[in-house]
Amino acid sequence: MFKPIDGRSVVVTGATRGIGKGIARVFTRAGTKVLIVGRDEQAARRTVDELSADGEVSYVLADVARRADCERVAATAIERHGGIDVLCANAGIFPVQRLTDMTDEGIDEMIGTNLKGCILSVQACIPALELSRHGRVILTSSITGPITGVPGFAHYGASKAGQLGFMRTAAIELASSGITVNAVLPGNVATERLEEFGDYMATMKESIPLGRLGTVEDVGYAALFLATDEAAWITGQMIVVDGGQVLPESLAALEGS
Repeated sequence: MFKPIDGRSVVVTGATRGIGKGIARVFTRAGTKVLIVGRDEQAARRTVDELSADGEVSYVLADVARRADCERVAATAIERHGGIDVLCANAGIFPVQRLTDMTDEGIDEMIGTNLKGCILSVQACIPALELSRHGRVILTSSITGPITGVPGFAHYGASKAGQLGFMRTAAIELASSGITVNAVLPGNVATERLEEFGDYMATMKESIPLGRLGTVEDVGYAALFLATDEAAWITGQMIVVDGGQVLPESLAALEGS
């Protein structure tokens, strides 16, 4: 039986849609006070309206690629909730672009949001996390980059692999303050943007041994576990949440299962 974490202060970046919204929903239902972070005010308002039926949730607009915005997010969480116990650094973008077509601007935007934004979010929350007796940092990485590769996602994969390099050293540096730093690595998850992937979407389920796409809540529950008291001795680690997608050597291996 897990101890309840109700009443704790949780910040979820990139939480107005997709996996971030699923993480925010899971934590809201667990009784925590959730601050969602995003750049689209209309989407943020819709998300708050949707999730507020389950608990205490509010939003703040910010761009995680900007240090001042991240510091304002931390200050807002402290003002509204009295501190920060959990940071879910989830904000990320994933525009598709072949390596030969990448521009300086595209690379800078990808790394700035996915990797720099992750680092800045953690930095901004450290003082409050140090004051918490339950300090948790949970990064949303991906199987793409750390484990697998997909054409059109070279810069995305680099940013997600970079998050894990950051995670391991951050876990060491923050351990003396009792803060754990871990990551969830989602596979193919059903989100609002899947239709953009056309034929690839139709073949996604074929590569997953459990026979279905993940839900945003599947990722949320993995993040929730890492935020519990029972996970207090886990740090610098990653949990792959992919229905077994990375296990088979080929689709032929699944045909024989």
